[in-house]
Amino acid sequence: MSAQIIDGTQIAARLRRQITEKIARRLREGHRAPGLAVILVGSDPASEIYVRNKRKACAEVGIVSKAYDLPYNIGQAELIALIERLNADPDIDGILVQLPLPPHIDTETVIEAIRPDKDVDGFHPYNIGRLTVRLPLLRPCTPHGVMTLLRHIGRPLHGLEAVVVGASNIVGRPMALELLLAGCTVTVCHRFTRDLASHVNRADLLVVAAGKPRLITGSWIKTGAIVIDVGMNRQPDGRLCGDVEFDTAAARAGWITPVPGGVGPMTVATLLENTVYAAEELHRRADPA
Repeated sequence: MSAQIIDGTQIAARLRRQITEKIARRLREGHRAPGLAVILVGSDPASEIYVRNKRKACAEVGIVSKAYDLPYNIGQAELIALIERLNADPDIDGILVQLPLPPHIDTETVIEAIRPDKDVDGFHPYNIGRLTVRLPLLRPCTPHGVMTLLRHIGRPLHGLEAVVVGASNIVGRPMALELLLAGCTVTVCHRFTRDLASHVNRADLLVVAAGKPRLITGSWIKTGAIVIDVGMNRQPDGRLCGDVEFDTAAARAGWITPVPGGVGPMTVATLLENTVYAAEELHRRADPA
């Protein structure tokens, strides 16, 4: 069989249009535009690209993006002091600290300094905890974006055997929680997993977020499976590839995301969605209108 391509670029564009319309309606009703503070520490080239794309996306939909570009050697206390000021700013609905941070700064301490109702990345332990007990508020962007992609397939998820490859705090673990919430039976594979191929082979729904080029051989894919490739790896020739061997996987799967153009656009669109959700549902009392 030949898999249907899950077009993340198209689905993200549709979501962005909905967000633009929602913000325009807010403004017509006399409310302020949602505000997002984007903090970049240092000058890592990849991080600079990600931040530039996020700020551009904010401008396109009508979110007010405030830039805080900080030197690499900034102290942890100074960074947290900035976050505390933003926590208290009623015009800021979301605070995003671009990762990774320099090694002299403790990432978890910084994430926990962000007020949970402004944690639009969804990384704060409070928000992960809410997801764990099936009472989600702000959800991690990439896993929640994957769930949006899955809704567009139209296939019921209840009872599916779901396998997540990768157990990071950013994608793998919250992805497993999202799939549990959707009624899947979930297995999480990681670097200590034995016989990865056997787990992949029984997956009705496979989500791969390991950060290893073509880790998953296409022949492992169950016929008709849904394959979501979160991986984004740059090859020596400059081209991007995922964690799944695409061509052979696409010959067996029922649905598959491409790389690029699959999950990536959904991560940014979901960040925008989270920011608007925070403005409308969590900060309504702070809105002077």
